[in-house]
Amino acid sequence: MRLKSIDKFYNDITHGSTSEGNSLLPNGIQKELGQFNVFNIRELFESFDEKPEIPYDSRSYYKISLIKGKNRIEYADKVIHIEKNALLFATPKIPYHYVSQDLNKQAGQFCIFTNAFFMKEKSVSDLDKLSVFQPEEQPVFEITDEEAGQIELIFNKIHVEINSSYTFKYDLIRNYVAELIHFGQKLQPSTTLYCKHNSAARVASLFLELLERQYPIDSMRQRLELKTAKDFADRLSIHVNHLNKVLRETTGKTTTELISNRLINEAKILLKETDWSISEVAYSLGFDELSHFSHFFKKQTNLTALAFRK
Repeated sequence: MRLKSIDKFYNDITHGSTSEGNSLLPNGIQKELGQFNVFNIRELFESFDEKPEIPYDSRSYYKISLIKGKNRIEYADKVIHIEKNALLFATPKIPYHYVSQDLNKQAGQFCIFTNAFFMKEKSVSDLDKLSVFQPEEQPVFEITDEEAGQIELIFNKIHVEINSSYTFKYDLIRNYVAELIHFGQKLQPSTTLYCKHNSAARVASLFLELLERQYPIDSMRQRLELKTAKDFADRLSIHVNHLNKVLRETTGKTTTELISNRLINEAKILLKETDWSISEVAYSLGFDELSHFSHFFKKQTNLTALAFRK
């Protein structure tokens, strides 16, 4: 499974204009170690011409966000509405879809970091064992203005240090981020932000979005990553049986049927519209063995790939 890297994140927020050798980001933000950085949401949003919408995706990094303003965050089986203040913990294990509801009133801070960044910090040496980063736990907390102010102070300290020349600034920053993590772990929100209304339709919609995002195949260097029902279930952070149940209820077809139907349509297009060899077509569609592709194509169409191409 390919995860969105920190470098890809930098490329996205600079609208693809930042080269590998250029470390200057919008509003003077400096790209540091690559394992950690911190951002002011208002300043970052002002660099966008349109309302930003973070696609439903998995990321290779962790993220802690102080969110101020009206927003919506969608997970596979839930949607979270943020009206005022929230503290969000994002992990590579849980993909999500983020939409700002009012661009003019967005504020807050967020930091991104890799597991490697905390290798020296014993108190949070294994991020995946912390409750705020557990898939089954609530990753978003509604907070008061007072709590938001306390968190803002921690982020401000991080901003000061990352721009300083202090030799051990990252050791100090690790302590500040650990403070954010422990702040979140102590929170006991009185009001849940979760709404599971129509979650089946949302799961189905996200599955279809992930399915279609892999197509079209327009280069032999491109290759399908999500090929099985389990691949999609893992990406959506839900059990494969639940995914099958939801799709059968909403579409009348199983996960495997939907995957196979889309795959065979693409196979037909590649066989008719390209001069790729059948082996190359098979490989681009995720088949390691030509015989497996041949068997799949024959089963789906009652023709061999060669006969169909002719």
